[in-house]
Amino acid sequence: MRDLKYLNKFFWKYRLLLVIGCIFILIANLFALYPAEFVRKAFDHVLEYKNTNTTSRQIHNIILKYSTLIIAFAMLKGVFMYFMRQTIIVMSRKIEFDLKNEIYTQYQKLSLSFYKKNRTGDLMNRISEDVSRVRMYVGPALMYTINIVILFSLVITKMLSINTILTYYVLIPLPFLAFSVYHVSHRINKRSEAAQEQLSKLTTIAQETFSGISVTKAFNNEKNVSDYFYKSCEKYSKKNLQLAKIDAIFFPLIIILIGTSTILTIYIGGIQSYKGNISTGNIAEFIIYINMLAWPVASVGWVTSLIQRSAASQNRINNFLNQHVDIYNNPKALKITNNIEFKNVSLKYNDTQIKGVNNISFKINQGETLGIFGKTGSGKTTIANLICRLYDVTEGEILFDKNNIKDLDLYQLRRSIGYVPQDGYLFSGSIKDNISFSDDNLNDEKIINAAKAAEIWDEINLFKKGMKTVIGERGIQLSGGQRQRLAIARTFYKNPDLFILDDCLSAVDANKEKNILNNLNKKTKNKTTIIISHRIKTIKEADLIIVLNNGKIISKGTHEELLKKKSFYYKINNSQSNNNLIKI
Repeated sequence: MRDLKYLNKFFWKYRLLLVIGCIFILIANLFALYPAEFVRKAFDHVLEYKNTNTTSRQIHNIILKYSTLIIAFAMLKGVFMYFMRQTIIVMSRKIEFDLKNEIYTQYQKLSLSFYKKNRTGDLMNRISEDVSRVRMYVGPALMYTINIVILFSLVITKMLSINTILTYYVLIPLPFLAFSVYHVSHRINKRSEAAQEQLSKLTTIAQETFSGISVTKAFNNEKNVSDYFYKSCEKYSKKNLQLAKIDAIFFPLIIILIGTSTILTIYIGGIQSYKGNISTGNIAEFIIYINMLAWPVASVGWVTSLIQRSAASQNRINNFLNQHVDIYNNPKALKITNNIEFKNVSLKYNDTQIKGVNNISFKINQGETLGIFGKTGSGKTTIANLICRLYDVTEGEILFDKNNIKDLDLYQLRRSIGYVPQDGYLFSGSIKDNISFSDDNLNDEKIINAAKAAEIWDEINLFKKGMKTVIGERGIQLSGGQRQRLAIARTFYKNPDLFILDDCLSAVDANKEKNILNNLNKKTKNKTTIIISHRIKTIKEADLIIVLNNGKIISKGTHEELLKKKSFYYKINNSQSNNNLIKI
């Protein structure tokens, strides 16, 4: 229950629904209690009048009276059970809604290093399957637990008021039930946790398989993938069967215990009735009370199982909710100007302990263009990530007009940046949705102008549905060049103060690349631009070019200045100028 304490804040938030729900449970159980008393009175009156001169019509009227009362009370019980579910279950759905949103918000706050260490399928499973199991605790499990407590209190109090000796005999099996629940619950928890972990693996396999279906088909590897999925399903089934075996113990045990209580009631009750301590009607009343307790006692095992599974799921959720947020926000009202300076900046990745950049320094003023050039893995993308504050530096500082980047409002900073990453990630919606991703207030004219500036408007018009064309997951229906240009159009639509293009023209032909760069120059007057590329012709017009190697700046200057040094940059320029374009 330690893990489930996290949910107490939600119970407090929806305390009104919870309290009203408890009142409805109490009223429903009060209406459930009296029919047994009516049966006892009906029995006793019939037996009493049997030995008198009472007519059959009078006996018929007595039976009809109590039958009507039983039906009326049963209907009233049903009405309040409906209200009970409309409060407790509705509360559980509201908590489920809040918890899912809280997890999703936490996912968005966590840094990129978190996503490198965790699989997508596992993240999806926690926000769906695990939250659903937790809802079973805050809904049905809680409702039935309260119901059990209230019903037991009412029924046992009533039974004790009738005959103490008979009540004690009837309750003899219950301590054995409590011991069984305690003994089995630990095993349920462990096996439930194991089953959930395997389900996460299964979800991950399915997600990765469907995301990379084109690669699977290209390598003709469907059989191996299916076999791997089949084996994982087999493991999941085995773990669930192990869990089901534990669950299966409860119900036969409960049937035996309830049956034992009924036999004891008839035997001990018969003796007490013979001695004149109770009436025959009391025996019938006790049997009804035992049957009233049958489902609550039977549900103890089910409720315990729900709570244990919920605890296992909440433990997995808490592991994510308690993750430290590396990138915290400092919402100062500082105007963000794009005079950017890196002062002895280093970044070491926590997961690999590799230095992405090492002691680099440069300065770029607002309205200028910075070109970043270097080999694969030299730290080019790391600089872009640091400017967007997707990572925080481990040494040195990044300044925006002499203000440390950590002192700026994180969300205002990112709103001012238009970043086109290498993969140009696209969402599975329409072309229009992808271009207007940064703004909820759609502007069709602005979307068209952005598409034209990214040199993709003509191709959009060739699609049957035009801007409404659904491009599939990760833009699978588009070519590599189309995906890159659509990602660029998304940034043009945003029209930020700072443009960052991270090697996003690699799949674009030379003519379109030239036009896009010209359009970029028009849009970025008085705005800062950072262009990362392995092609020198893409960055040659930049005001400053830095050349990276192993996370360090090995050279910097304008295109002409770097050529005069006849170093690494000069050699690559010659190779690419001789139509021998190589990706470094």
